[in-house]
Amino acid sequence: MKIAMYGSGAAGSVFASYLRMGGADMVLIDRYKEHMDKIAKDGMNFTIHHNVDGEFVDDVRQLTGFTTYTDAKDCGVVDIIIFMTKATQLDQAVQDAQPCIGPNTVAVSLINGLGNDDTLLKYLPKSRCVIGSGVLGTALTGPGACVSTPAAGVQMNFGGIERSELSDKACEYMEQAFRNGGCDAYWRKDDIYYYVWKKVLVNSTVNTVCTVLRLKINQVGADKYGNMLFEEVAREAAAVATARGTKIDADDFINHDLMDVIKNVGDYYPSMCQDALMHKRQTEISVLNGKIAEYGKELGIPTPANEILTQIVSAIQNNYDLQYVG
Repeated sequence: MKIAMYGSGAAGSVFASYLRMGGADMVLIDRYKEHMDKIAKDGMNFTIHHNVDGEFVDDVRQLTGFTTYTDAKDCGVVDIIIFMTKATQLDQAVQDAQPCIGPNTVAVSLINGLGNDDTLLKYLPKSRCVIGSGVLGTALTGPGACVSTPAAGVQMNFGGIERSELSDKACEYMEQAFRNGGCDAYWRKDDIYYYVWKKVLVNSTVNTVCTVLRLKINQVGADKYGNMLFEEVAREAAAVATARGTKIDADDFINHDLMDVIKNVGDYYPSMCQDALMHKRQTEISVLNGKIAEYGKELGIPTPANEILTQIVSAIQNNYDLQYVG
């Protein structure tokens, strides 16, 4: 099966690299021409930043065999198209990707945040839509070069919004390719929304708090007040998820999932940090903490930590050019 990765920045490049190592026929689509040209010429320089007994060790590979484009109209129809743009860009991305999407193409969103399913369903039937997310730190270090910082245990979850012959076939193929490539991926056949919400909890705690504090994950985890912020955000998000029909145990998340991220992906500035601190671009705050706060208001559930963090990050990204740099 031919897979197109629409949006091949940090996360898209890392996910595509695992799939390519697993034998998938990979097409990359991204407007970053220098990145696409470098991969077409020399392949992807793929680094896996492993935690080995408390020490981080780099496994570096040069992967070839990608086909790259800067515009979907040049690609042709594919069997699976994975969207890895920002959530705020997904609607336009699906429209722009129409030349790749045939009557049997399955569309996949592995994008962080809430509401991506609704966006896909504006353009495709439930039977051809898959959602999910990865539990991996990702970074783009230059044209043709990306880094994966994987957590221990499960690293990828996805599943069809509705089970069908087409979505099942796509999920089975992706699961096998990811696993063959060294990514511990799981096709969740029953309730993918549980895993989507779990990833939202990770991102809304780790990404946002690290961005506001300008610290790596393990640096926040080592600070008493940083941990308090992590926990407050997680408890509010778990309450909202549960009220919307996906039961999340906040204590279990804090004591296991969050601790695993701090331990295994701690030496890392998460994606929102990279957006705000390094690249000065729009973040995903509106579909993470912002969406949690929005749902909380609808349900009558207080979300003060998520509300104030949304306001802070929104103010930061609205005023990059005015900020003190020292």
